[in-house]
Amino acid sequence: MAPAESQTKYIFVTGGVTSSLGKGIISASLAKLLQARGYSATIQKLDPYINIDPGTLNPYEHGECYVTEDGAETDLDLGHYERFLNVPTSQANNVTTGRIYQSVIEKERRGDYLGETVQVIPHITDEIKQSIKLLGKNKQFDFVITEIGGTVGDIESLPYVEAIRQLRWELGKNCLVIHLTLVPYLAAAKELKTKPTQHSVKTMQEYGVQPDILVCRTEKHLNDGIRNKIALFCNVSSRDVIESIDTDSIYRVPMLMLEEQLDLRVLNKTNMKSDQQPELSAWKNFLDHLKNPDCDVSIALVGKYVELMDAYKSIIESLIHAGTTNKCNVNIKMVHSEHIENGNESIILKNVSGVIVAPGFGERGIEGKIAAITYARTHKIPFLGICLGMQCATIEFAQNVLNLKGAHSYEMMPNTPYPIISMMEEQKKVNIKGGTMRLGAYKCKLDLESKAFSIYKQETISERHRHRYEFNNYFLKDFEKHGMVASGINPESGLVEIMELKNHPWFVGVQFHPEYKSTVARPHPLFVEFVKAAMDFKK
Repeated sequence: MAPAESQTKYIFVTGGVTSSLGKGIISASLAKLLQARGYSATIQKLDPYINIDPGTLNPYEHGECYVTEDGAETDLDLGHYERFLNVPTSQANNVTTGRIYQSVIEKERRGDYLGETVQVIPHITDEIKQSIKLLGKNKQFDFVITEIGGTVGDIESLPYVEAIRQLRWELGKNCLVIHLTLVPYLAAAKELKTKPTQHSVKTMQEYGVQPDILVCRTEKHLNDGIRNKIALFCNVSSRDVIESIDTDSIYRVPMLMLEEQLDLRVLNKTNMKSDQQPELSAWKNFLDHLKNPDCDVSIALVGKYVELMDAYKSIIESLIHAGTTNKCNVNIKMVHSEHIENGNESIILKNVSGVIVAPGFGERGIEGKIAAITYARTHKIPFLGICLGMQCATIEFAQNVLNLKGAHSYEMMPNTPYPIISMMEEQKKVNIKGGTMRLGAYKCKLDLESKAFSIYKQETISERHRHRYEFNNYFLKDFEKHGMVASGINPESGLVEIMELKNHPWFVGVQFHPEYKSTVARPHPLFVEFVKAAMDFKK
């Protein structure tokens, strides 16, 4: 067997039987446990789709598009990785088939392959292996966990499974495969069924990959008989059959995996020391506050993708973090903006103590968002507008306070006489959609007398962005004269980043996406203070 190039340990997490079993949460939970034992870990997601990134995908197709510090539009699982580990991810943490093929074709056009016939093996698989090992270069991390998207048996996943087979040969003990599978419970028969797991592992074996550990998603506890049966048919030890039982919160999964000794099995199989006990006191404290809140509060999340919770995943998780910090259970009322019409907002938003207007693109549901903002502004309900939500707040103010009839966004209404929201100058010549927005982290300077400064408690902040349109500074003086002020400005471009109302208890709109930076260890201050304001409003 060839010697390992590095002592970094590479762990692969694959899925079988069905999608959406929770590979991302298992990966994040394992990384959290390894981190708690003193090891450094990072996670990457390999997505089999041919899109270069999910930036142009409809949220109904793929859920939320998550943005990293360096401006990569990535899979929403990277949000889970950051929320669990409190470590930023980057472009290198998300790789798609589209990027793999794009890179190989660019090399072929440059002549890098010296006249060779370019094939899936070895060229595509070599590119995949190079992307996997990129995070382990110079031993940046003790563990690199790689989640393979999709389900084993999918035609799109074949090159990735083949790359894993090759890496297992090349890396030896420095490589490990965890296979997540389903053990369904048949209510009619009143028993758990192992056959789907057997077939899933058999498929892996046909591709030349023998899983080292099986994580079995189940709604009923696995008894010793079930574990032994799975172990016997799948060529693993019964100790390596790990139960992943359904739970009420993703944040309990690391503790369940600790009980199942998943981290110890990984350390044992990779010849790593396991004598340091995991330091999880802060995590346990978070779970205690999550389970035992002192109060509850209802917050409306107004958007046009509310049928799909994953479309606003980071916002929902940020509210959980903020609620736990305030020892308050946040009941999120998902409100479809298209359903707010004909003055029914007083009925739909009745009994909520806070309103968030979500980010998004396009005209659909925009008037409902504006109506919800009017209700929050006039009824003094705490309000947080994010990206398009902030833009809608300025449009609403222009229409109803400044009396600028027909005021709107250039995105929705190119012929508006008052383009309160206009296209960014550098975006006007952009024709390609993918990866061309204002993306990633940018600085923002806060007004020292503002609510924003009292929330952040520092003059200069950095937040992540994803937008093409901006507030039109031509109208800024008129806004500020009537009580809506720009409390956060980008110091280089003069772009308005934060708007807030002076004569309102808590009314803040932000052009950036604070939800991308909220983690269990570091809840975002904007959400923490917003939930606190909602609690005060309820009182």
